[in-house]
Amino acid sequence: MMISSVHRFRDIERTPEYLQPEKCVPPPSRASLGTMWFIRDGCGIACAVVTWMLVFYADFVVLLVMLVPSRDYIYSVINGTLFNTLAFLALASHFRAMLTDPGAVPKGNATKEFIESLQLKPGQVVYKCPKCCSIKPDRAHHCSVCKRCIRKMDHHCPWVNNCVGENNQKYFVLFTMYIALISLHALIMVGFHFLYCFEEDWTKCSSFSPPTTVILLILLCFEALLFLIFTSVMFGTQVHSICTDETGIEQLKKEERRWAKKTKWMNMKAVFGHPFSIAWLSPFATPDQGKADPYQYVV
Repeated sequence: MMISSVHRFRDIERTPEYLQPEKCVPPPSRASLGTMWFIRDGCGIACAVVTWMLVFYADFVVLLVMLVPSRDYIYSVINGTLFNTLAFLALASHFRAMLTDPGAVPKGNATKEFIESLQLKPGQVVYKCPKCCSIKPDRAHHCSVCKRCIRKMDHHCPWVNNCVGENNQKYFVLFTMYIALISLHALIMVGFHFLYCFEEDWTKCSSFSPPTTVILLILLCFEALLFLIFTSVMFGTQVHSICTDETGIEQLKKEERRWAKKTKWMNMKAVFGHPFSIAWLSPFATPDQGKADPYQYVV
């Protein structure tokens, strides 16, 4: 029986010698796996700090420029409570998205012992990442910033200084949603405040001078409009990606679907947890995704 070049290539690829496991550094010990996940990237850290500063600036203008000087106490309390609650949830979601392991594949696991433990059969193929020396599970991609292969990697986001992957996509979606909501809320309040100041004396509608008040409100309006558009688009693309069970990289590369197709509702529960509850909207609730399928190292 003649063996085709494809079968010959697969038989070679599945052998430990072809993957050169002797060149791989052994994976870290289990004791080091419990350390906090944080990416030491200068650009990402700067973007994350800027994100928090912009939220604090918006909170400063909303409270001290618009709500505190207002004569309507009920209006100030309701809007102040709502805005700060949404801002707190946005920052908490950002914190969780930044410090949660997105689904990194163990580094350096392409050892001879691990490859032999897979008990590969003829025709089965495993893929090794030459950059982080890992056996890549199905749907994993290498991130040049995190320097790791990430399971179901959607993209690397500098604003959260982390990859968006299997384990932290929920927090990223919540972050974009809450930022969009506080941006919309800020724009509405800026509009009402301008109307109020035009009808009243400008010196009475703010504790700052009229020129300073106008500059602060215009800057907030520009910031809120920019981030409302940006985060709304990101939120929409993330929800679409979850419902179709296809990451941003897979869509960009037009990769062939090799995984089972599920309903949109099942895909949402896979990211946000089982079953549906108010915990879906909480950045403090870790998704209970049920019993995970074993990682598919072979195809």
